[in-house]
Amino acid sequence: MAVKIRLRRMGAKKSPFYRIIVADSRSARDGKFIEEIGYYNPNVEPSDVKVNAEAAQKWLATGAQPTDTVSRLFKQAGIVK
Repeated sequence: MAVKIRLRRMGAKKSPFYRIIVADSRSARDGKFIEEIGYYNPNVEPSDVKVNAEAAQKWLATGAQPTDTVSRLFKQAGIVK
């Protein structure tokens, strides 16, 4: 089972915010997930990112692959070098 750390779209039409989740790579974007580890709100200036660093480190250590956007958010948050 390939585990990914990715964004789950929430919010109203044309004003999305995202939850950062850990999910099986085969599950749907807004489908079943294993754990929620944070959120990302691009609608405010500056964009609001909150991540549970401990959970993110745990999942990265067990081999979960972050998507491109999530790895960029992790770099901003200082979780990944």
